[in-house]
Amino acid sequence: QVQVAESGGGLVQAGGSLRLSCAASGSIYTSTAMAWYRQAPGKQREFVAGIVGGAATKYGESVKDRFTVSRGRASNTVYLQMNNLTPEDTATYLCRQTIRGHELWGQGTQVTVSS
Repeated sequence: QVQVAESGGGLVQAGGSLRLSCAASGSIYTSTAMAWYRQAPGKQREFVAGIVGGAATKYGESVKDRFTVSRGRASNTVYLQMNNLTPEDTATYLCRQTIRGHELWGQGTQVTVSS
């Protein structure tokens, strides 16, 4: 069974940085697309960043120029480098990986930014 797991969340002060990681295990196939979403209490899930294949990236408007998504060397890993964090970035960050047409989600990792 393929499982997706995120890590790297935590508590950081405004202006700080965090790097999130996401890995899919249990599959011999390569993810064709990977994406990060976030969800804050009482708000809709929001697209943060995504990468298709190895290079094509896309970002949500609120994180452009601050966040960077990249594919790891290990199979089916993806990172999200988050810089200049603000309290508005506080949310649970979820990773989605597409493997053989199936969209697989992790449980999420909490990011809390204090002012």
